[in-house]
Amino acid sequence: MTGDHYFSPQPGTADLRSPIEFSAAGRDYTLTTAAGVFSAGRLDPGTAVLLRKAQLPASADPGPFLDLGCGYGPITCVLADQAPAASVYAVDVNARARELTALNAARLGVADRVCVRAPDDVPEAVRFTQLWSNPPIRVGKAELHALLARWLPRLASDGVGWLVVARYLGGDSVQRWLVDQGWQVARHASQQGYRVLRVTR
Repeated sequence: MTGDHYFSPQPGTADLRSPIEFSAAGRDYTLTTAAGVFSAGRLDPGTAVLLRKAQLPASADPGPFLDLGCGYGPITCVLADQAPAASVYAVDVNARARELTALNAARLGVADRVCVRAPDDVPEAVRFTQLWSNPPIRVGKAELHALLARWLPRLASDGVGWLVVARYLGGDSVQRWLVDQGWQVARHASQQGYRVLRVTR
């Protein structure tokens, strides 16, 4: 173990880049990924389930949306592509992930609507109509709860959060914890061992 994780602010692994291909919402995407970011070798199965089963935004939805823990940007790119009027905040602690998301957004032609930020660089006044996340379960329960407690309150009053969590990594306990915090949580879908949760006020 090197201590270098996808949630490290500055990955120490070599920045070896490669293309990654996936399909979402009837479109094929080719993005660039690299070592030292989340699921560098393929589209993470949980992210794939989230994009397949959650309700993607309507084309006229203005946002802003939040992709929390954006990695190299697959969710950000799909959201920006699906909703051409919307702005998308792509947030990650990992500097390499942010660089790749900006690169992928530019290649997709949506960079003018994608705001790539470190968590502390998101303006406090911004409220999001949608929050999307495949949250970093492996950071530990306390850190995960702190992450969700920080960002879910940034939803607009009528906003919706879409989360995907593997059942074996505590998907059901995350749902119970959110309910205990006062959120309305519906298990929107289950597939391949993942729970897609719809979170509202």
